[in-house]
This record gives sequence, structure tokens and C-alpha cells, in this order.
Amino acid sequence: MGAKTWMLVYSKGNPAEILKGKPELDREASIALAQRLFPSEKLEALSDVDLSYTCPPDNELVVGCFPGLAVVAAKEFGIDCPSRLPVAFLEQFPGYGIYLHAMHSVVDWFAYAVWLDGKLQRSLSLSPDSGVLEDIGARLPFEQPYWNGAHPAVDPDEDEADYPFVFHPLELGEAALAALFGYQLEGMIDPAHLQPETVPLMRFKRKKAWWRFG
Repeated sequence: MGAKTWMLVYSKGNPAEILKGKPELDREASIALAQRLFPSEKLEALSDVDLSYTCPPDNELVVGCFPGLAVVAAKEFGIDCPSRLPVAFLEQFPGYGIYLHAMHSVVDWFAYAVWLDGKLQRSLSLSPDSGVLEDIGARLPFEQPYWNGAHPAVDPDEDEADYPFVFHPLELGEAALAALFGYQLEGMIDPAHLQPETVPLMRFKRKKAWWRFG
């Protein structure tokens, strides 16, 4: 698996249902949100990308504002402990649900978190090398089959008894994408799911602003 994400989604309602409705990208609102979230940076507009590109390099930012929903992808969201997300990112849309999704295929790491009414409901972060980095709140329904061993990480006939989990973190990451946002990037993709390539997002080059006084 080669999928990567580090994104934050703000949603007034069910994000999967909103995205399924093919909402129209609001470019002015997207630019305004990018500037509000990263006020100390000079942002230069680049060519558009889409929802399959939520793993921008450190010097880029991806943003998309839609009616009732916003997507932001940036290096700041690829964090080991989602519960430590800076509060500035949690204060942008009062009353909205906030969802963090991050995974990195190189190290088989996956993390996600959900905030409702400004309060953390669930945070999970884990990788084979580091183990469970964070596990806060009740498991959401899509997680249960994985923890119960319904999707084994290794072939039971193979000698892989030392694998730390009964599932593969990236497979759980794909299940989270499907459950929370209605799409997947890799694996056994349901043809009824949203095609992420159909959801446009704006992309910006990030540069530190230089201020001159006097």
C-alpha cells in the first residue's frame, strides 16, 4: 500500500453525505481559510489538485471550502498524537465536527481523531514499530471488526506471531476514510464509494513572509 494522508476536515453534518452530494468548491472561502490558518506565510496559488492528494509536501498547502464542509491538508496534521493538535485549528468553525486523518505507508502508520462540539471524542495513533502511540475514547463502529481479528494483518499459516496488531494499520486507515468520508484510496474499493478525483481542491506554495520595518 502506498497511500498517504495528513488532513483535517471540518463538517457541519455527516462529511461523507456532504461530499457525496458533489458540493461546489468556493474558491474565495478557500483562499480566506488558508490565509486565516497560516497568517505568517505568503501563499502562492498553484494548479488545483483533488481529494486523492491530501499528502502535500512540507512547502505546500491544500485547501477546499464547500457549503458545510472544509478540507485542509498540511504537514501540521501528520502528528503522532492527534489530541495535541494546536487549538488554533480547532477554533475555526464553531459547531462543526472536526476530523483528522493521517497515514504514512512507508512506516505503516495511521492516526485519526474526531472532535464534536469542541471536545475530543476519539483519537488513535499506531504503527508496527512504535506500537500504540495514542488510544483515547471509545472505538467507533468501523474499528471493531479490525480489533476483533476479522481482518488479520498476516496469513495465519505464516510464522508472523510477533506482529504487534491483529490488523494492518493502513487497512484500518482505509476503513476510516470509507466510514468517515465515503471514499478510499487503495485496497478493495467499493464502486459505490465517492471517487476522490471528482472533488477539486486548491493548492498553494508556502513561504515564510518577510516583513521590513522602517
